[in-house]
Amino acid sequence: MLASVATELQAAGTRNVVIAPAGGEGWLAGELKGTDVRVESFRLTRPLSPAFAHWLEATLRRHRVDLAHSHEFTMAVYGAWAARRAGVPHLFTMHGGRYYAARLRRRVALRVAAELSGSVVAVSESLGRHLSRDLWMRASRVITIPNGARGAPGARTSLRDELKLAKADRLAVAVGNLYPVKGHRYLLEALALLTTRFPQLHVAIAGRGEMEGELRRRAEALQVGDRFHLLGLRSDIGNVLAGADVFVLPSLSEGVPLALLEAMLAARPIVATAVGEVPTVLGGGRAGVLVPPGDAAALGGALGGLLADPAEARRLSGAAAKRAGEEYTLDRMIERYVALYTKLLAPLPPTHRPDPLLQSHQIAAGKAAMGRQGA
Repeated sequence: MLASVATELQAAGTRNVVIAPAGGEGWLAGELKGTDVRVESFRLTRPLSPAFAHWLEATLRRHRVDLAHSHEFTMAVYGAWAARRAGVPHLFTMHGGRYYAARLRRRVALRVAAELSGSVVAVSESLGRHLSRDLWMRASRVITIPNGARGAPGARTSLRDELKLAKADRLAVAVGNLYPVKGHRYLLEALALLTTRFPQLHVAIAGRGEMEGELRRRAEALQVGDRFHLLGLRSDIGNVLAGADVFVLPSLSEGVPLALLEAMLAARPIVATAVGEVPTVLGGGRAGVLVPPGDAAALGGALGGLLADPAEARRLSGAAAKRAGEEYTLDRMIERYVALYTKLLAPLPPTHRPDPLLQSHQIAAGKAAMGRQGA
């Protein structure tokens, strides 16, 4: 989302600075290469860091930022303080997990950030309701802007050749980092349950994370290691999706996952868990099959049902593409954010409203790391 929004705004003539954690795999910088978007890296070594807060304020001033947009808990708190000190409007977006809610001090910190910010954005209605309750705020203070994606070209795919699949082999694909909350263990168990019925079924997961070793060991124990593929971090998601017979989202918790939107725009038949805003995105099951989270048997039954019924799979894939094209495109998401930016910038006098616009983001890896610390 960060890379897409920054790239689109930069192309439209707005100058952007992305502030992101250092020490990652470099994917974000690679995505922004050649776009003229500036990237500033930081290292936050402890949850409470006055030095980082002052550095962030100085960075906003140095780039003559007019508006700051933070993502997720840690950057929302620091970004709200730094933007207030720098005298610029601030908003923040929460993307899904309610890890902030487990500790009172986090909820208080995020409530203070909300009071210092011009707007609080949730990517789903359900998350917006949680934020309102968790932070003791009026529901009207939280704006919902669903995530959006751009359909990636992928009519032809090299994935099946990469995996050395035969023409008769079937392939289920999932996209998501290898964390417990993504539910990949249940997809792996579903693959094992379907062995007798679909012995030529393979599962491939695009993503990286802490569960890689555990998933590989479990696949060997279930005797499906030769049909279970971990693809690592991929930038060619269109290519990956184009090779799939079915897209699977086995998550235990979600907001509005971009991977799901990309699969819909790629016209893939979908099996997904009924968590977060996923049922809404899939039209209550009209654009994909919904199953309970954490239920390998249900996941396997739904996956097997689509593999056995190509006509139903085609119907659902068409419905998914149509719904995503109407409600969840990148263009629609950007239009909503631009309208919000314009509203927040309106009170500024004309002399204080030049080009620069800051997107201060916490990328997925940084968000996960901060989420496990005791901020």
